[in-house]
Amino acid sequence: MTEESKNNTRLSLEDRMKKLGRLHKMRNEARLLNHKEVVEEDKRKNLPSNWEARKRQAEWILQDEEARQKAKEQGLDYDRQKLLSIDAIEAERLDRKKKKKNPDLGFADFEQATVRQYNRLVKNMKPNMENYEKAKEKLGPAFYGDRNTILHGLHEDKKEAVDKMVEDLGKQIAKREKYSRRRTHNDDADIDYINERNAKFNNKLERFYGEHTRETKLNLERGTAI
Repeated sequence: MTEESKNNTRLSLEDRMKKLGRLHKMRNEARLLNHKEVVEEDKRKNLPSNWEARKRQAEWILQDEEARQKAKEQGLDYDRQKLLSIDAIEAERLDRKKKKKNPDLGFADFEQATVRQYNRLVKNMKPNMENYEKAKEKLGPAFYGDRNTILHGLHEDKKEAVDKMVEDLGKQIAKREKYSRRRTHNDDADIDYINERNAKFNNKLERFYGEHTRETKLNLERGTAI
């Protein structure tokens, strides 16, 4: 084999090794990108089903707050400006939505009371996306957490959040007292019961059938029923 043939063979081998090295590098990059995509997809699967809707709502709230602040700086009435940009069909839809609002009908069962309280608390929460991103960056993988994540000591409650929680608990206690207040006892009322249970039963009978049996009861008391 001539010297020229040896040089060509050596160059061909070097080219193949370089090409092989590039292929190895591309394969490693593809594997890393694939692993990253699998991790992101797993995170998306573990998110709540309404995550996208909640995210859009949070973004809309932030945009609304920014627009309100800008209007305030310009000395404009934001609510009036906002209504001027709404057409008649949208205004009618919003009015119907307000009328369909379900009032608080009081205590039905613990499940419904919990759902109402959760909806009220979520509605009153205004997300701060800046603090959200800071906490996400600070906690890293522990931000989303899993069954093996220990959150104790990673998060510190702010004084404003604690004060808001105490204020809300005070409102709940005041509302609960209003619903469960003790009825006052009337000393001048007729005693037609033998114990507390019988008194409650008689009150129920009076509430449902009192107007239908009042005349008969008065006749029995006067002695003219016979």
